[in-house]
Amino acid sequence: MQKADWNGDCRSRTKRGFAMVTARITVDGELMPISPAAPTTTLLEFLRQWGFTGSKEGCAEGECGACSVLLARAGVVGRTEWIAVNACLIPVAALDGQEVVTAEGLGTPGALHPVQRELAVRGGSQCGYCTPGFVCSMAAEYYRPDRAAADGAADAEHGPNGFDLHALSGNLCRCTGYRPIRDAAFAVGMPAADDPLARRVSDAPPEPVPTVLEQDGRAFVRPATLPAALDLLRERPDAVVVAGCTDWGVEVNIRDRRAGYVIAVDQLPELRELRVEPDHLELGAALTLTELERRLAGGVPLLSKLFPQFASRLIRNSATLGGNLGTGSPIGDAAPALLALGASVLLAGPVGEREVDLADYFTGYRRSVRRPDELIRAVRIPRPFARLCGFHKIAKRRFDDISSVAVAFAIDVEDGVVRTVRIGLGGVAATPLRARDTEAALLGRSWSPETIEVAVRILESEGTPLDDHRASAEYRRAMLGQSLRELYSRTGEEVHA
Repeated sequence: MQKADWNGDCRSRTKRGFAMVTARITVDGELMPISPAAPTTTLLEFLRQWGFTGSKEGCAEGECGACSVLLARAGVVGRTEWIAVNACLIPVAALDGQEVVTAEGLGTPGALHPVQRELAVRGGSQCGYCTPGFVCSMAAEYYRPDRAAADGAADAEHGPNGFDLHALSGNLCRCTGYRPIRDAAFAVGMPAADDPLARRVSDAPPEPVPTVLEQDGRAFVRPATLPAALDLLRERPDAVVVAGCTDWGVEVNIRDRRAGYVIAVDQLPELRELRVEPDHLELGAALTLTELERRLAGGVPLLSKLFPQFASRLIRNSATLGGNLGTGSPIGDAAPALLALGASVLLAGPVGEREVDLADYFTGYRRSVRRPDELIRAVRIPRPFARLCGFHKIAKRRFDDISSVAVAFAIDVEDGVVRTVRIGLGGVAATPLRARDTEAALLGRSWSPETIEVAVRILESEGTPLDDHRASAEYRRAMLGQSLRELYSRTGEEVHA
């Protein structure tokens, strides 16, 4: 294997912008060919085939974090950041030209990385199966450029060293009870000046490279531009479009689905813009949820309530709004919040771009108005935002779980009267939907317990909830009403102050 510097490998590209040389990836500083991996080979499979066995498969669907590794990406704060991702979900073909660091690459038995050392001395590892994944997720937080020692007292979720424990929300452990893992996280210091991975973040991130990986009649393709991607969609309407692969990776691993043609759009520059205009925000469909969370920095209060409840940090580091809406899932967490925000979807196609109100976007179970030759380019959210907002996710686990019900509210109250109201619902019908009848019952009425109780009864009748293994229909209806009561109890005094 050829040793590569941390700037990555730059190669010339020809023929419609696609790669004409062997796809390659840098793993722990070593430049490696991706071939003969198949287009469906995950990064986890690739690593283990090459002997990097620290990364483990625990769930194969991004819930346990045993497979996590570090990936060099363009930074929100610095030029480059080390981001933890689920190796079990990402096709290795998607990482052509990119840089990965595994638990083995962080340290050795004779020279442990500071994160590894703290986990060892504080009893944070027992059976050891999950430990390499914890190491990589902790290392991503360890190298976070804006991590700083806390000014005040630490709390249960933020250490005195500025460590955000939510960085580990996607890592599961059955042995330690988590306390020694938390102790280790809160004990790590700051990276040394001569730490090579710390130095790496001051350099430019690896450039995305156009890619074609073909084998046995199947192909993984990364076009360089949006027009090139649309050309491919016109030629291959059967293609599967992927971004973070947090949904498609599960289909491949758990349901053994295979696609003849996969088009990756996560690095298209046209899909990675965040625009702030006087009357709206435009969020690029391929920006990850972590990037949006950090770049918006609380600027959209309802989304600030959504992000921490959306799966886990590991998933948010890859998942995108475009992907969450593109799947058309009735239990995708983003849709209810975006419906409450009055968002629209910008669809790019061969003859131009069209804007569709998100309330009109979904047409049935995992179906939408998007045509096979169109891509979601961005999500547009009108400004200003409603003063009162709430996002309620009812699930069996606090983090990293699928919603039984999700409810989002965006309400303006002036002089004690509801002036505007939008309510988005998920998990109660074949599609995400607006609670139109409840909105009508609130609009123009006093923001009072009497109005709330009338609206609660209507909200409990919205949609067509089902009985399934996650919750009964009766429970789902009850949670709809309870979420409105909770919003009022939290905001009633604030509105009338």
